[in-house]
Amino acid sequence: MPFSSGREFAWKSASQIKMLQPLALLSAGLALAYAQSSPQCNAATNGSTFDGTVGSEQQYNATTVRSIKAADAVQGVAVDKDYFYSIDNFSITKHNKTTGESLLQWFGGKGGPIIHLDGGVVIDGIIYCPHSNYPQTPITSSVEMWNATTLEHIESHPFGIYRGSLTWIDQDANGTFWGTFANYDRVQHGQTQPYGLTINTQLVQFGPDWSVTRSWIFPDALWGSFSPMSNSGGSFGPDGWLYITGHDDPAVYVLKVPSAGDIVVWVATISVPDIGGQGIAWDRSEGRNGSLYGISRASTEVVEMKAPLQDCEWNTPTVVGAVYGPGSFLDPEA
Repeated sequence: MPFSSGREFAWKSASQIKMLQPLALLSAGLALAYAQSSPQCNAATNGSTFDGTVGSEQQYNATTVRSIKAADAVQGVAVDKDYFYSIDNFSITKHNKTTGESLLQWFGGKGGPIIHLDGGVVIDGIIYCPHSNYPQTPITSSVEMWNATTLEHIESHPFGIYRGSLTWIDQDANGTFWGTFANYDRVQHGQTQPYGLTINTQLVQFGPDWSVTRSWIFPDALWGSFSPMSNSGGSFGPDGWLYITGHDDPAVYVLKVPSAGDIVVWVATISVPDIGGQGIAWDRSEGRNGSLYGISRASTEVVEMKAPLQDCEWNTPTVVGAVYGPGSFLDPEA
């Protein structure tokens, strides 16, 4: 299933990020950000220098293009070719992507069946939003769907009591849905136990019927940086790599799914000083020139950014051990 724009995207490696034509509204710093070379992948680690400690992964910076006031910019944002959609717990506002003008709003209201939306993604004219009953217990989740043209709610897939709070969903280049079921170390108001424990947060791959086909956990250092909250946002970049956020920190983390084992590879961290975690969305309608969108809860703004892409293949297998013949066997206890 293709993405909603119907275009072909550059998911494979490229030599560098293409230089955009200078625009009067762009600062000199932003022009330099467009021109910089993409990160180069190390063949052995496929881009990662992470050694188990925070800061050992690759470090990069994003540059803000603009900020647009949006009353619903509290939980996340979705974007397609012509529009972006600011998202709050139970409201979604559709904006003209060029001007930022508010065009339509869906509003569920307190006491309705929609309790806590957490961002979204637009695919083939449908807005898919992760939803949970956060911070209520027991923890339940669902995927909620809207017509992107009319903002009418059209469908729901409930998971019931499951793996945690569904905080983001997105689709990769092969048409497969992914997401995260988050858990938290924070003890919520009126409760006596942590809300599921952050260590139990899982990245999942969905099957056609929203059943989980595979799942992974995050490196200790990464989930530790989320605590006492968890992974809040996620979006596949136009380079095919997975970009995620925490709940509060102004950082986007670049991940690779490993060839073996169940712990994702932390490839890089991108500083995004004008957002504070929460839901993010890549504008893939512009290919590798697309922007990364996020939100500032403090100022209720949607923030458009330019972020460096990974210049390598996201699905390149990593080396998983080696085979030795008689006479060259290694001592496993050495």
